[in-house]
Amino acid sequence: MGNLLWIASYPKSGNTWVRAFIENYLRNQNQPVDINTLFRINQAEAKAFRYARYVAGGDTTSLSIEEICALRPRVQADIARDAKGTVFLKTHNYLGEYGGYPLQNATVTSGAIYIIRNPLDVVVSLANYFGYSIDEAIDYMAAEAAGTPNEKENVPQIISSWSIHVQSWTQVPKPEILVLRFEDMLGNPMKTFRKLVSFLGQPRDPKRLKKAIRFSSFDQLRLQETRSGFIEKHENAHSFFRQGRKNQWCNNLTDQQVRKIIDSHGKQMARFNYLPPGYSKGQV
Repeated sequence: MGNLLWIASYPKSGNTWVRAFIENYLRNQNQPVDINTLFRINQAEAKAFRYARYVAGGDTTSLSIEEICALRPRVQADIARDAKGTVFLKTHNYLGEYGGYPLQNATVTSGAIYIIRNPLDVVVSLANYFGYSIDEAIDYMAAEAAGTPNEKENVPQIISSWSIHVQSWTQVPKPEILVLRFEDMLGNPMKTFRKLVSFLGQPRDPKRLKKAIRFSSFDQLRLQETRSGFIEKHENAHSFFRQGRKNQWCNNLTDQQVRKIIDSHGKQMARFNYLPPGYSKGQV
């Protein structure tokens, strides 16, 4: 068994929140962890510098997506080899292959934490974060070829559609993959994060758990961003930590937009109790 533990999610679903909790819990400080130092325990698999050592001239933007994916298993093996113990690796890749190459190197992987969020709310956050219209965000979430661009700082991530992403990580229950709902993290943080702590093999410590939840709360994360900025914020976004609540869609989506999302993603939405009253999967 390997030592890479993936923290995986579709974008804008709570990945950074979970990483902040883990950092606060494991480092167990008397003050919140600086959000701009989350890389001490958590790392990002898509950082271009990890791939640059295998590219003549070090320019990863010159590579095709297929060439990047061919390097992924080697880069992930590097991360696993260089780490001392478990390393938490952030990803927005779906679970699978691209161009015949695995997006996750199973030989150096121990498991994963997968965070899922209601796509009706994801689309609102996605639109605000990337500067899309709601309709553009809906189309992006339905696109099987969706991904991130090849940039100087980050290599592309293969995201696919929201439904394919969710299905790839959750369709077959596995003890080595913990699935967390964003809404449960909001509504019952003690129970939900206790489950996460147990999954990590940590002993029960209610005081430490409460402190880590408080130190990684959305209000705390937003306060830090307001004071010091956040290095992971996209250039098109006004802020990274915007509202952090559920049911934003009620005041932001038209009935037609809701039905379009359900038509695309109703099957997976039904699995996680995301279908709102009065709607059914496949309904247009």
